Amino acid sequence: MKNKKIIFQDWGMLDYQAAWDRQESIFAATIEAKVTNRTNNSDHPVPNHLIFVEHPHVYTLGKSGQPENLLLDEAGLQENDATYHKINRGGDITYHGPGQIVGYPILDLDNFFTDINLYLRTLEQAVIDTLAWYGIASGRYPGYTGVWLDADNTKARKICALGVRCSRWVTMHGFAFNVNTDLGYFKNIIPCGIDDKDVTSMKRELGKDVNLEEVKTVLFNNIVKLFEMQA
Repeated sequence: MKNKKIIFQDWGMLDYQAAWDRQESIFAATIEAKVTNRTNNSDHPVPNHLIFVEHPHVYTLGKSGQPENLLLDEAGLQENDATYHKINRGGDITYHGPGQIVGYPILDLDNFFTDINLYLRTLEQAVIDTLAWYGIASGRYPGYTGVWLDADNTKARKICALGVRCSRWVTMHGFAFNVNTDLGYFKNIIPCGIDDKDVTSMKRELGKDVNLEEVKTVLFNNIVKLFEMQA
């Protein structure tokens, strides 16, 4: 039985490790539900979760990333009041911090479509549509994940990064969307291993702080629409 109902939670500001532990628990329970169905030849609905969260300053390195893309040592991390985690998503290094919407969809893609490329493109589209609502034109950069502005010229700059994990068609980790993010923290890394492109935020593009709660609402509605979820 396909279950398109979404269980949404906003965790507010939460330490990265605590959020990762919570994610892992939900992820494991979702996989267990699928395995139980298969073992018992049953068809109970497998839940889908969408989590929004902000993190205190933290750098995370994906399993295919290069540690040297973090340009701070332990003392530098302490000076910047930041932490560092090697994690089990795809992708290289990125930054999370206040003013950024981090989204963790923990979905059973058997409920939607079993296509990781389409999954990533759909998440990107939700951000693209959200930016368009605020009058910001964005799109994709060929060969890279994420959402970009001016991707077709030398002013290309990234506003949303993606990095996911998937097992048995269950997803975790997700995206980091810069709304009112302090972009100075990106100077301490080579973001996503790309050393010749800039990063940006909605605040930088619009020249003012943006209502984060409003952006969350617009983004949530776009995700629900594109995945044809039942909210």
